[in-house]
Amino acid sequence: MNKIIFTSPAHLLSLTNIREGENKLGQKMGTVADLADLRNHPAKFVLLGIPEDVGVRANGGQAGTATTWPAVLRAFCNIQSTAKLSGEDIVALGEINVTEEQFSSLQTPINELPKLVERVDEKVCEVMLQVFEAGKVPIVIGGGHNNAYPLLKALSQTKKIPVNALNMDAHADFRKLEGRHSGNGFSYAFEEGYLDKYAVWGLHENYNAQYLIDRMNAHPDRINYTFFEDFMTWKTDPGSAFDRAMQFVQGVYGLELDMDSVAYAASSAASPTGFTAEVIRSMLYQTRAFKPAYLHICEGIAEAQPLQAKLIACFISDFIKAQF
Repeated sequence: MNKIIFTSPAHLLSLTNIREGENKLGQKMGTVADLADLRNHPAKFVLLGIPEDVGVRANGGQAGTATTWPAVLRAFCNIQSTAKLSGEDIVALGEINVTEEQFSSLQTPINELPKLVERVDEKVCEVMLQVFEAGKVPIVIGGGHNNAYPLLKALSQTKKIPVNALNMDAHADFRKLEGRHSGNGFSYAFEEGYLDKYAVWGLHENYNAQYLIDRMNAHPDRINYTFFEDFMTWKTDPGSAFDRAMQFVQGVYGLELDMDSVAYAASSAASPTGFTAEVIRSMLYQTRAFKPAYLHICEGIAEAQPLQAKLIACFISDFIKAQF
């Protein structure tokens, strides 16, 4: 089975509302028919999706993250292509083919879902190895946060060193090694030597167990975190904390954005409190100081909130503009 369902120019145009005198990203983004073609493509960024919620359900979360990729692609296609954000800098690769795992998971008991997550891991890692080896900056739209593990594994194996991660998240996703799911991608990467330094920005005190905090505190030289409540009580401000987190992970690092961190966003663990979209956008622009190796936006449920796909598309555009 093909690991990638490739996007075609015709498909991009079918998603784009074309208007005379305008050029939109769907009209300008590049495509490829084979992963090997990425090496010779001039675009810097690669956009791809992972339409699954196997890892989310294995973690007892709200299903629906499988719906986000197609909605985000449509929204992104309808952004204007301009001098500041040109479709010619982007390859719309397509989606990682996890159809079999997603379908099988619907008939699988929750205690057996980690085995399916491992199969998703293998596919994601195999594809991402080729994207990183082509020298591209991938922008990956999930899916659950389980996909942080194969992303970090592929980046580490490409660079042949342990790599770092900065996670914008209400949850640390550093739970026990109890079988793969969306809540332990970083702990598996950490224990297996793919993840060196790990920073989390905006943890919610109410939703991170004490054992998890204790585990992170046991590695002060490798793990740094800031609570959302620290911003509310004026111990620090979001921008300064984000800058310190980037400095902590500087070098080869991946940027993770969990939609759980955005107040009222439809996600696998939605919350009425969190960052505004404008704060997240500002932090994405801050990454121009320490450029990440990839951006992973996950845990969103686009079908539950009409504007969510447009918001994620906006986050993607901010990130790309910040890298120039």
